Amino acid sequence: MNKSDKKSSTASLRRSGGSLILTIPQSYVEQNHLEAGSKLALEIAGRELRIKPAKPRRSLAELLAATPDGLQRVEGWDEMPAVGEEW
Repeated sequence: MNKSDKKSSTASLRRSGGSLILTIPQSYVEQNHLEAGSKLALEIAGRELRIKPAKPRRSLAELLAATPDGLQRVEGWDEMPAVGEEW
């Protein structure tokens, strides 16, 4: 990101129950196609909080469905139980 791409603003935190809420500027929401319920990745670096859209996690079924035809597949692979964090 070059200097001309950087924009800064100030936001106030609001309390809602036991949480603090930060309002995201509308320009960022539109630029990143966000909506209520969108997942964001948070990175804490010292006193900085960096926020960016989270990369969507695709399910194992979605990944397998995207596998090109003609590739060799192990017999029974699709019926194997999950052993980690696959969904």
